[in-house]
Amino acid sequence: MTRIRLTVDGHKVSDDVEPRTLLVHYLREQLGKTGTVVGCDTSSCGACTVHLDGTSVKSCNVLAVQADGSEVTTIEGLAADDGTLHPVQEAFRECHGLQCGFCTPGMIMQSVALLAENPSPSEEAIRLGLEGNLCRCTGYHNIVRAVQHAAGASAAATGEEVTA
Repeated sequence: MTRIRLTVDGHKVSDDVEPRTLLVHYLREQLGKTGTVVGCDTSSCGACTVHLDGTSVKSCNVLAVQADGSEVTTIEGLAADDGTLHPVQEAFRECHGLQCGFCTPGMIMQSVALLAENPSPSEEAIRLGLEGNLCRCTGYHNIVRAVQHAAGASAAATGEEVTA
């Protein structure tokens, strides 16, 4: 067993883990962060996407011991303490950017990272930014619309101009 210390969704945690434990399994099984979905365990689908020190990563491709000393944000950590949805979560709800919901946490986490890097992405930039996350239900149209909607809402809040 190896002792790890990290911050998950703003809370400091310290646990003993097997060195081979994947971050996705640690988050789900030891911390109860079940919004981080186990999809393929091969980093192909992106359903397990979280933010590790502010960078979007597929948590099935990271060992928990590699996250030692880091800050992890999961889908549960995006919502405000009062339960208010993050603007990207709200945009997915408003634009019907989900169907079965299996890929949605990873899509939202990747979208948040994309918008942090490029607050006013074109449709092409959104599609490229999400290409490592798979959805088998929606055909991506409403997901792209949701990211555009979130970008527009963010720009409106800051007074920026949005490109389409």
